[in-house]
Amino acid sequence: MQLLMRSQVLRGLCVSWTVYGSLGPRPRHLLARTFSRKWGDYEIPKEFNFASDVMDHWARMEKEGKRDPLPALWWVNDKGDEIKWNFQELGDLTRQTANVLTENCGLQRGDRLIIILPRIPELWLLSVGCMRTGLVLLPGTIQLTAKDILYRLQSSKAKGIVTYETLAPVVDSVASDCPQLKTKVLVSENSRDGWLHFKTLLKAASIDHTCVKTKVQDPLIIFFTSGTTGLPKMTLHSSGLALRSCLPSSRQILKLMSSDISWCLSDPGWILSFVGTMIEPWNAGACSFIRDMSQFNPETILKTLSKFPITCTIAASSVYRMLLQFNISSYKFPTLKHSAAGGEMLLPEEFEKWKKATGLNIHEIYGQSETGLTCAVSRGMKIKKGSMGKAIPPFEMQIIDDKGNILPPGTEGNIAIRIKPTRPIGLFSGYLNNPEKTSLTELGDFYVTGDRGTIDEEGYFWFLGRYDDVINASGYRIGPSEVENALAEHPAVAESAVIGFPDPIRGEVVKAFVVLTPEFRSHDPDKLVRELQQHVKKVTAPYKYPRMLIV
Repeated sequence: MQLLMRSQVLRGLCVSWTVYGSLGPRPRHLLARTFSRKWGDYEIPKEFNFASDVMDHWARMEKEGKRDPLPALWWVNDKGDEIKWNFQELGDLTRQTANVLTENCGLQRGDRLIIILPRIPELWLLSVGCMRTGLVLLPGTIQLTAKDILYRLQSSKAKGIVTYETLAPVVDSVASDCPQLKTKVLVSENSRDGWLHFKTLLKAASIDHTCVKTKVQDPLIIFFTSGTTGLPKMTLHSSGLALRSCLPSSRQILKLMSSDISWCLSDPGWILSFVGTMIEPWNAGACSFIRDMSQFNPETILKTLSKFPITCTIAASSVYRMLLQFNISSYKFPTLKHSAAGGEMLLPEEFEKWKKATGLNIHEIYGQSETGLTCAVSRGMKIKKGSMGKAIPPFEMQIIDDKGNILPPGTEGNIAIRIKPTRPIGLFSGYLNNPEKTSLTELGDFYVTGDRGTIDEEGYFWFLGRYDDVINASGYRIGPSEVENALAEHPAVAESAVIGFPDPIRGEVVKAFVVLTPEFRSHDPDKLVRELQQHVKKVTAPYKYPRMLIV
């Protein structure tokens, strides 16, 4: 699907859809829309709902025989189980889900729902169900601890939470401290006291549901993102985040078609997973492939690419680095046509190794929880190894100094996005309940990403590092203070300092320097290091633990 421009030609925003690998018929229901404003060359509609405007459109295309006969969602797990749903089936199931959320859970438009699930099909049903009902989705990684979940429930004032049997007891341990929490939904084969059983309710729910009408600026999703200090911030996005992927310039990034099978390997809970497993493939009418792995295993990834007809991969750069540790040339990927990487920059030799083994280039993509994808080496674009590509129109990105002045090519400065006079569609609405932090991201006419870089004469951006101390480990953003606070809860820790340390595979790892309290100074240092590492894993998300710890 592509949303095109020019109101004088198509009475506003028009949509071009991928059918059988080519540009197909435009959905008439969007041609008569009221348009609110322009962004660059594009007329932006006043209303947009991804579920009704995208998902339901492709369901109609299927019914009319105008879409490739592929599933919209193709899910497999370690046991060899498979689930395939096309857009018509997803439509019925997500309408049933919408009825469960409103009728059984008692949730209303604008309420916030936290969803913490592994890569299971219900995650996508619930995500689209939220769109159909106007609920605000708050996704979370399954690595969250009781402390993390409590913070998210209290800070967001979420009225509902959905999780699976592993985390249900964890939620119960903190639920009494969350008086606003009205409903708990369990996705499991088993039931649990005090919880609604999603699968039972889904089977009984009606498939009749009218999708709410939502404006482009209406709240859609909240991501929790780490900073240098304090607890994770709530990054609020509107429906504009989903709309932006419809624009022709955004469609050039991956150039997905309805004949494609796209596999995004990002963990649920992060913006790349939301965009890469739902928004990007389904805008194009493509198939989103999901591999539920009990634990990350590079060999499983390689075998999956060999076995299934996957045409596009989207993953953190560290995933490709881990794959390159194996003899990739012994595997065959007969259908793979495109590979995209984000999170951190790959080295030139890593590009070469991947191309030698697969015959494919890796295309860098760049974005943040606050921005979505804003810069990329789009498919078909000239590749400059080590560059994160060019700004995706209509985004205007610049390198600026600390006063907001635009710097010339080749000069190091702050990577920034112009937000005045027109704020880009899909840029975050702000940090919820934190106007001070929101204001710190703005400098003059620009949103400042916090990343440092340069731009060359051809408009290619080059990432140099973070302006602040945020650690980027395997694509995870980790605030040093989060790890320091976790360490401080252990009686052995008098003081600590946490930094990011370069790592050839993960980009960075967490490194902690600990000053011990007097009573622990005689303890075996190796045992104490392991104890402190396990402690951090227990009190905060395990991906934050210090792989390097000096006592």
